[in-house]
Amino acid sequence: MTADNLVIGGMAAFSTVDYPQHLAATLFLQGCPWRCHYCHNPHLIPLQTGDEKITWQQAHKHLKSRQGLLGAVVFSGGEPTIQKALLPALQQTRAMGFRNGLHTGAPHLKLLEPLLPWLDWVGLDIKALPSDYENITTNRHAGPESWVAIAALQNAGVDFECRLTWHGALQSPDQVITVGRRLADKGVRRFAVQIARSDQMLNDSIGNGYLSAENRQRVEGTLMPYFETLHIRE
Repeated sequence: MTADNLVIGGMAAFSTVDYPQHLAATLFLQGCPWRCHYCHNPHLIPLQTGDEKITWQQAHKHLKSRQGLLGAVVFSGGEPTIQKALLPALQQTRAMGFRNGLHTGAPHLKLLEPLLPWLDWVGLDIKALPSDYENITTNRHAGPESWVAIAALQNAGVDFECRLTWHGALQSPDQVITVGRRLADKGVRRFAVQIARSDQMLNDSIGNGYLSAENRQRVEGTLMPYFETLHIRE
């Protein structure tokens, strides 16, 4: 397996938001084992792309032209860890002098662990409490390994942020607060609550999940003391 086998569904040549404090290029990898109701990239769920796809050689050429200009490469998805070609790709980007970032829900710890030596920062998607994952992902076996990934990242010394996507029809303010407190108990220092985007969702039937300003402020005000950084992101 080589990096040439990487199945890339899209690329953001320049991003100021995908890797903290660094300009980055972001590669969106195909494939995801979950079917989250609020997923706003449903085209990335299948492992194969449509007619238009980006090859690793094209991505590599772009990155080579941006050496010294960009600080990082972020592998997002989909769920990037399910692609075996991710490891050699990380090794190549590290050799090119880039910091490596990863956006993952960590559905399988055994797929994340070999990547840890090659990662500098991870955005870890925590969907809910482990017992509530099926309500979000529609997968009854989801949840426990995502939470175990927190300790794996801590033990490996990889910088990371936990983030939760909040859709009002799927989780109450109390549930979000409980998740945040549980994360803090596990030593998580950075937490972001991302408001679900309702303009393009896998399951439109759940509605827009309206969240009042009062509920947002309540979650932010309650959780702020628990973390070094807490963000509510639109």
